[in-house]
Amino acid sequence: MKTVCVVTGTRAEYGLLKWVLSGINESPLLNLQLIITGMHLSPEFGMTVEEIEKDGFFINRRIEMLLSADTPSGVSKSMGLGLIGFADAVAELRPDIVLILGDRFEILAAAISAMVARIPIAHLHGGEATEGLIDEAIRHSITKMSHLHFVAAHAYRRRVIQLGEDPECVFNVGGLGIDSIKNMTLLPREVLEDELNLKFSTRNLLVTFHPVTLDQSSSEEQMLELLAALRHLVDTTLIFTMPNSDTDGRVLMAAIENFVLESDNAHAFTSLGQLKYLSCMAQVDAVVGNSSSGLIEAPSFKTATVNIGDRQRGRLKCGSVIDCLPVEREVAAAVEQVYLPDFQRGLKEVVNPYGEGGASKAIIDVLETVDLDGILKKPFNDMVSM
Repeated sequence: MKTVCVVTGTRAEYGLLKWVLSGINESPLLNLQLIITGMHLSPEFGMTVEEIEKDGFFINRRIEMLLSADTPSGVSKSMGLGLIGFADAVAELRPDIVLILGDRFEILAAAISAMVARIPIAHLHGGEATEGLIDEAIRHSITKMSHLHFVAAHAYRRRVIQLGEDPECVFNVGGLGIDSIKNMTLLPREVLEDELNLKFSTRNLLVTFHPVTLDQSSSEEQMLELLAALRHLVDTTLIFTMPNSDTDGRVLMAAIENFVLESDNAHAFTSLGQLKYLSCMAQVDAVVGNSSSGLIEAPSFKTATVNIGDRQRGRLKCGSVIDCLPVEREVAAAVEQVYLPDFQRGLKEVVNPYGEGGASKAIIDVLETVDLDGILKKPFNDMVSM
């Protein structure tokens, strides 16, 4: 049996990994190890480790690394703590391969530790572009440390190969988020209202806005522009999910909390959990903010997305996505565009560029059959000379 060590540090990441974890658990050829870190272990961000335990997964190690400060210095120090914790964990667990997803600083610390320990790395959702974030550089750095690559689209596979990776080790499996939509029984509208203690209105928006780390305007300035655009909406229920623990994340949380206190139609949740989040996405008119879920999962529901700013610039987008600047009048205009008859008709024809599901099974199939002997020494795959 191959021992696969999976690392997760955020609620969104776990939601994408859940069906991969289940597949590893059910496989007669794979043994699951699970390391929990980051926001999962923070009461401030919902203590979502409890959700993982409730789903029945055994946690092999918990690595505390998240400091209370969300300054650039605080994030760097958190990464240092993560390196120390992951170094001990991989030395003790000695998995055959480490499986990680995405582009966050917690995952970078895990990748560095596995690389130095000479443990092969399988990376999920590489090759994507988010030009407004430091995550862009982190993601591509993890690609160069990794040995197996599971990407969400053909364009992303091409980009990973462009970075010098062996085409035979790069697998286009589609978006993992689609598997959750296919595998979960979503909550009906009335049940969701009871669970969240709110009432849907004539119009409904799901708002998720995360920090931006490379923009000239601050995350707080962009959030205030967004809130100003939402403040004057009539007969519209606003469902906020709190941002990640990136630089300035807590500033955004405070702004949302103040907005909700002043608004009868706004509701904020530290962590909805994947079931409630996707159930909300199925019920609302649009996802508003800068979350990747608006580009990857929302199209499967034919739900519109108002994509604000540059955080997701570079990702594949379909016709359900409306891009706008992080400026009050631009956001307000984009929200109104959602309700135009022509746009609503177009939503019915939307095809999700991230596929129709099946990514988790495809990943398990590769993990079961791949030969890891000699995989650590990988040549740089030079492209044809220009």
